[in-house]
Amino acid sequence: MKWLRNLSWPLSVLFGWVVLLRNKCYDRGWLSSRAYQVPILCVGNLSIGGSGKTPMVEWLLAHLLPEKKVAVLSRGYRRRSSGFQMATQQSTADQIGDEPLQIARKFPEAKVAVDANRQRGIEKLVSMDSPEVILLDDAFQHRKVRPYRSILLTAWDELYTEEAYLPAGNLRDHRSQARRADLIVVTKCPSGLTGHEKEKICKRLKPAEGQEIVFAYLCYGSPRDERGQSFPLEDLLKQRITVVTGIARPAPLLEYLGSLGVRFEHVSFADHHHFTEKDLRRFQGKNPVLTTEKDAVRLEGKLGRFWVLPVQHCFAPEEEAVMQRFLRQF
Repeated sequence: MKWLRNLSWPLSVLFGWVVLLRNKCYDRGWLSSRAYQVPILCVGNLSIGGSGKTPMVEWLLAHLLPEKKVAVLSRGYRRRSSGFQMATQQSTADQIGDEPLQIARKFPEAKVAVDANRQRGIEKLVSMDSPEVILLDDAFQHRKVRPYRSILLTAWDELYTEEAYLPAGNLRDHRSQARRADLIVVTKCPSGLTGHEKEKICKRLKPAEGQEIVFAYLCYGSPRDERGQSFPLEDLLKQRITVVTGIARPAPLLEYLGSLGVRFEHVSFADHHHFTEKDLRRFQGKNPVLTTEKDAVRLEGKLGRFWVLPVQHCFAPEEEAVMQRFLRQF
């Protein structure tokens, strides 16, 4: 596939110019955007998939909800419904998308909705629930809404400054748009990242004046079964398991399991994959299945027993202080 991407380089140059022109039209007011009275915090990236947007939304919810009435609005990527949909206890991944369903299950006190038309979605949430803060998930490119603040994510090993535009690379928006972010979070870092290494990354990202950069690493929790019952991590070492993933970048999970000495076979699917009976036959009746939280909401009701490994963003104390200071604006 690499040779095919290399051949598509001229299309990538064209794509870069197109997204740059589109943003210039918004910057100069030729295309309209709208701000809202309710504070809107946008979480997004410049690349396609794999930077950890859902764990970031969950981190924000965990720290805002104790004091704020928070709603989450997502597009609901690859759902099989249309229009505005509010998450309920009966919602499925087909109705609202896997990531919104995951968030709604973990944070029942938050209102979670999906709508490809973000303006309409915001207006409906405001009229239905009067939230004090709205988290706009995966909407950095959605210029029709002007957020109060924006968080831009970029993966440690795939910085947006070093990526090519689609289709040769993974960039879906122009690099120059990073300047619109109030905070840049470098995700999926090694936990022992040194101060010198952070300085080198900051120089590569070249933040705008006033932009802060923080560094996050992934923390994995105790595994649990499909009923939500946790069990010791050591149980994963007792037998060979089958790891099933339908996410953009499973490498960090596989590296983590390998570091623990877990013996596993990996069955990989595309991001947001809808599991079919044929897919299930690939791993049913084999070793115990371990999957991600995002995949679990698409597997429930289709697979009898399976294990889930939760993940979240973690920050060093000095980075945590920056994040907390940022949230005090809301």
